[in-house]
Amino acid sequence: MKRFLLSLFLFLAFFSVPKNTSAQQAHIVVEPTALTLNVGDEVQLTANAISANNEVMPDTVLFFLQSRRNRRAVGVTRDGFITAYKPGTYSITARTFGDTPLREDFEITIAYPPVTSVGIEGIPENLYANTSLNVTPKIVDATEVVRDNVDYTILSSNPEVAFVDDFDQLKLLKKGKTTLTLSSENISQSYEIEVEENPVTSLELSHNYAGKTVRTGDVISFTATPKDRRGRTVNDIPVTYSYIVQPDDDLGQGASALIEQDGKFVANHTGVYTVMARSGSQISETTFRVESRNVRRPLQVVGKGIVPDVKTSDLWVWEGVDGRDYAVTGTWGARGEAFFWDVTDPTNIHTIDTVQVDARTVNDVKVSEDGTIAVITREGASNRKNGIIILDVTYPSDVKILSEYTEGLTGGVHNAFIYEEHVYAVNNGRKYDIINIEDPTNPYTVSVVELDTPGHAIHDVWIQDGIAYSSNWGDGVVAMDIGSNSSADMPGAGGSPENPKYLGSYTYPSGWNHAAFPFKSKSTGDFYIAAGDEAFPYGLDTNGPNRAAGWVHFVKFDGWDNPEEVARYQVPEAGSHNYWIEDDILYAAFYNGGLRVVDISGELMGDLYEQDREIALFLPTDPNAAIPNSPFTWGPQPYKGHIFLSDWNSGIWAVKLGEATDAGAE
Repeated sequence: MKRFLLSLFLFLAFFSVPKNTSAQQAHIVVEPTALTLNVGDEVQLTANAISANNEVMPDTVLFFLQSRRNRRAVGVTRDGFITAYKPGTYSITARTFGDTPLREDFEITIAYPPVTSVGIEGIPENLYANTSLNVTPKIVDATEVVRDNVDYTILSSNPEVAFVDDFDQLKLLKKGKTTLTLSSENISQSYEIEVEENPVTSLELSHNYAGKTVRTGDVISFTATPKDRRGRTVNDIPVTYSYIVQPDDDLGQGASALIEQDGKFVANHTGVYTVMARSGSQISETTFRVESRNVRRPLQVVGKGIVPDVKTSDLWVWEGVDGRDYAVTGTWGARGEAFFWDVTDPTNIHTIDTVQVDARTVNDVKVSEDGTIAVITREGASNRKNGIIILDVTYPSDVKILSEYTEGLTGGVHNAFIYEEHVYAVNNGRKYDIINIEDPTNPYTVSVVELDTPGHAIHDVWIQDGIAYSSNWGDGVVAMDIGSNSSADMPGAGGSPENPKYLGSYTYPSGWNHAAFPFKSKSTGDFYIAAGDEAFPYGLDTNGPNRAAGWVHFVKFDGWDNPEEVARYQVPEAGSHNYWIEDDILYAAFYNGGLRVVDISGELMGDLYEQDREIALFLPTDPNAAIPNSPFTWGPQPYKGHIFLSDWNSGIWAVKLGEATDAGAE
């Protein structure tokens, strides 16, 4: 990237004077304060703290990007070095941190490159009168980025034959010829099209639910077959699907169903539905009733271990080498403790040991498959040597520290995973280090996985069948082969801990990707990654009740190159955190929304929350909690017929699902 020339864009310094007084006050002067950059430009900002007497103060000015979501668009270092990655306007803050802190907010603009090519995608070879189809304008700029924020027009030379409407629907009206011209900025591209007579005289509609009771959440595949007067199938003619519904209530409910234009249909609410297919002037329809999914089950609190004076972070439950059952929980923003619990009798959960290390937060806790080694992560160590602590938990009532590993990990380890004598440690929110612990007293790093995208970041890593699934905020879920085996649900690439190999990824617009859980549907055999969000748009108060946002995205993979987000589970009043999937059931911690147990059997499509798939709900509250009677559920783990969960405000809980009182999920 070329060095940006400050002299071309230097503007007058901006002086921050409060609007309610004309008197000069201490302020920050940033130069330049108004910038227009091009993609790839770099610029070094300078800033000084100026006293009320107009003298330069010795305070150091630091720079911050106001929104973390924009890290992939513009790079901002603490000393004010700016790198332009993506067009747009972005807010930056300059601050001092002395006895009287000062602040200055300003914006930079990264200009959009000019359009260099345009085209229309989705026009088939054969076009038929009295049909319509979606077309896609493709507008590419000088950086080879496909733009979706630039004005364009699509004009028809003969709109009585065909034209494109404001929603990019190509309307084919009658037999004839016309020319479609796409224009954006000063670039144009034309297409000559010919519309043929519509040959369809009949339309057959079939489906795959014959004889079955249709429930909310069940995905039905409809297939419409257009035929000409000779009974021959017309394979290349558009078919449009729609539905009407007579709902079982008139209470102002939301969307009753979803139908895709490939014929897949799912109902959110009970009622009588009619699905219709149309091609040309031909219409075919079928009517059916949708019943309640009816998967509710009672949930009983079995036991709890209240932590009254500090926040509780993650948990892990395992069977010890002595055959008894144990759990370990971390602590957040406190004294660097990890608590070890005996949970053999879930009605009598009690602590049996405590490990304290030099840390503010022990965020994550993991235990090896053989139940002998545990790893706890450290953040906020007093000496800034964070890293991981490796423990011998052979005797959970007498836990021993085997080693402390900080090599390259001093920025803090938020999450970790143990897999086949290696620890995968999320390092400084930027990468994950792969650490060999074959000898847990002498760990060493064998490789590092880090993305090369602008502003990249990482929160978590989860491993299944030799494939590591990392959650990378704006870069989404990334799958790496670290030694895949024959039981893997998806093909590997011959990777190893020493040589991880990229498999595939999936991103989504919010940039909130916080956790990932891969699973193969027990009922359908489909492979999904459940990608969870984390967001606090209302702020986070460590001393009071909170409300989070975000949901779980269900991404279906048909090969690593073909991810498709097909469904979501979203609780309107709360936000997701950690979760677990087992036997077609999702156990999800939704912070202030508590624990949600959700039926995810069958093909997944649409809004699972609206489809009556919730099996049970539990809000952990206790008057003696760190924040009394305020649920903020962190993470669940199903284990030996119980569901164990940690709650940020209260500690560890054990609950149990009862039997269904009526017909449950198939």
